Amino acid sequence: MSDRENSSSFVATFDKLICADDSGTDENPLYSSQDKQQVSMSMPRHESSRIPYRLLTVILAVMAVILLAINIGLGVYYNQLTGGQQTIKDIHSEVAKLQAAYSAAIQERIDAKKQLDRELGEQQRLKWDLEHQTKRSKDYEKQIHKIQDEVSELKSLIPLFSMGCRHCNTGWIFLHLRCYYFPFHELPRRWNEARQFCQKLGGDLAVIDTPEKTVSITNLIKSHHDAERSIYQGAYWFGLSDVEEENVWKWPDGRRLTESYWNDGEPNDDNDEDCGATYPRKNPLKAWNDAPCNMYMKWICEMEPHDII
Repeated sequence: MSDRENSSSFVATFDKLICADDSGTDENPLYSSQDKQQVSMSMPRHESSRIPYRLLTVILAVMAVILLAINIGLGVYYNQLTGGQQTIKDIHSEVAKLQAAYSAAIQERIDAKKQLDRELGEQQRLKWDLEHQTKRSKDYEKQIHKIQDEVSELKSLIPLFSMGCRHCNTGWIFLHLRCYYFPFHELPRRWNEARQFCQKLGGDLAVIDTPEKTVSITNLIKSHHDAERSIYQGAYWFGLSDVEEENVWKWPDGRRLTESYWNDGEPNDDNDEDCGATYPRKNPLKAWNDAPCNMYMKWICEMEPHDII
């Protein structure tokens, strides 16, 4: 029931009460006015009792008005409450949507981070592969340059071997108008054993007494030396020693040393180092060391050429 219908019902009921009270005065027409006067005079208490009844009626009316106001207020409050509940429902719906959107955004962020991690990992692998390929390319370039240098050195040796075929025995190299033998494939020997080998072939240990000779011989032994190995593993005996007199270095023919190509700090005569050895150093003018004569090394033989005009 609506608030308007409640108020109309209350007013109708109130009107009936008032009408019934008024009609009580004319309810019995058999009584005359005199009788009425007598009755009224003889019953004063009944007249006075009608005052509380009307007061009660007024009180009831006031209470009805108050109840009506309360009912109206409750109706208004109910409507407001109903509207507030709908608002709360709308808010809950919006919050749920926001929560769903937030969860979706978080999931997208997680997925994006995973994708980023995968991309970074792939980028790192590509970087490592690029570094590896770059290193390999540099190694290949070094090998190419090394091979080119070796080819150039071998080409430079071709005339030596061709001339050696004309002026030297088989396996010997014609160099600076002399024949030299480099036992690249022979087992190392002591200095005296190496000299005996050369003497059996008609020569002796090599005499390296000019800058041109030390440069050519050093380049030649460098071309047959593995750069990954120590230069001390590429040493060669040659014909120089101070065995007869300490610090007096002589060639096999007895000539004293006049021009030398010692390395810095050499000769130092450490551990009775009385024989000369040459090494595949970068600077050919510092190629010599003194070494113990009983060490095992390769060697260089030298002999006179033949058929030189």
